[in-house]
Amino acid sequence: MTSFLQRLRVPHVFTLLTGIVFACSLLTWVVPSGRYERESRLVGGRERSVVVPGTFTVLPKEAGLGDVIFGSETPGAASPVSLEGFLSAIPRGMVAAADIIFFIFMIGGVFGILQATGTITAVLHAVLARLRHSWKLLTIVLMTCMAAGGSTLGMGEEFIPLVPIFLIVAKEIGCDRIFGVALVYVAGAVGFAAATTNPFTVNIAQGIAELPLNSAIPFRFVFFAACMAVTLAYVLRYGSRIRRDPAASIMADDPFDLESATEEPPPLRAAHLATVAACVAIFVFILFAVQAMGWWLTEMAGGFFLMGIVAAAFGRLPLAEVARATVRGMEEMTVAALVVGFARGITVVLDQGQILDTMIFAAASVLQHVPRYVAALGMLAFQTVLNFFIPSGSGQAAVTMPLMAPLADVLGLTRQTAVFAFTCGDGFSNMVIPTSGILMASLGLAKVPYERWLRFMLPLLLRLLAVAALFTVIAVAIEL
Repeated sequence: MTSFLQRLRVPHVFTLLTGIVFACSLLTWVVPSGRYERESRLVGGRERSVVVPGTFTVLPKEAGLGDVIFGSETPGAASPVSLEGFLSAIPRGMVAAADIIFFIFMIGGVFGILQATGTITAVLHAVLARLRHSWKLLTIVLMTCMAAGGSTLGMGEEFIPLVPIFLIVAKEIGCDRIFGVALVYVAGAVGFAAATTNPFTVNIAQGIAELPLNSAIPFRFVFFAACMAVTLAYVLRYGSRIRRDPAASIMADDPFDLESATEEPPPLRAAHLATVAACVAIFVFILFAVQAMGWWLTEMAGGFFLMGIVAAAFGRLPLAEVARATVRGMEEMTVAALVVGFARGITVVLDQGQILDTMIFAAASVLQHVPRYVAALGMLAFQTVLNFFIPSGSGQAAVTMPLMAPLADVLGLTRQTAVFAFTCGDGFSNMVIPTSGILMASLGLAKVPYERWLRFMLPLLLRLLAVAALFTVIAVAIEL
């Protein structure tokens, strides 16, 4: 496996995602089409379109030779994705993911303002000055904080602008770019997967499964602790190895030059602390509003915009400098934002060809005929594979949980077990699948090649999936 990954050469992220969109377009000509009926339901304070169990119907494919170029639409039939459909899939993906794309641009602009005030650099170097000689403690504290944000609040896109900052931390303690990405992205992703009160996965899935929101918390906290223990041990071991011998780094040939790391850090001032306090207060309110007031990405972006205004005021930045800093911050997020749109193009072609429901129906049909322990693990495996095609936690919950919840009843499993299998399957694979916009955006910002990331991440992923499988079996045994 290691030698294979060393030889593996992955193309640029946009090339890779375009190739996947093309491959999925070809699948729409081969895989039978079908669909479930859907209904609107209020889940977690928001209207969501969920499938109706028992309503799957096979759709005939209507396509002639002339439809290869432009395609056609026939009522009651499915149309494979044409050349025109493939070419327009990524633009349509951009439109479908517009809320996420502009959210990423907005928080990028805010971090640009914070960077211009010197707040981020001053606070970061103050923390490093205190914990520089205890890099393991620093790693544990930072990763635990990131994981807690992912596990409880479902933070994901919010971590993207932090990647360049954590690269500085990694360089200061003598590690590499991969270690820097692990500090923020891996920690957040593990927390997101080992979800406790994640509003975008646990709450939505439990709402659809008609379970009390935030139920089974003790079990989930134990699982979170187990996953973090495995993750911290792996990351600390990697950090220790490359600190002893830089040649042991997966990116040993990388000079790891950071422009911001060569600048003289500004001293920590009262204005910096006031900025941090105000931004933390605004951020806490944003998270409260998501839970209690039904805020979503648009409203959250407005909250971040306020954060930028407050930071500029405390930093006494001239308006011209505020504008320039905002543009610089957004420019740094360009690749990250566009990756999300490219990845959404995959879902666009699968929906257009109407083969996604067929894949879900086939998996549910197989799981009905196996023992309940095998079925629970099968749910975990199915959600893990499906995440490649639907890397949105809330989207995957809306599509699969209306089927998996009643299926769990038939198999003698608890619905809580079905929800747990979903959150694990949806979460952990995000750390390696190229269709995850957050992953590819983070790697792009950090300048970490995808194949190098796989060499680092796959051993940890296998460990985490083993822990998830063990806890899934335990959930079945104790009838969670």
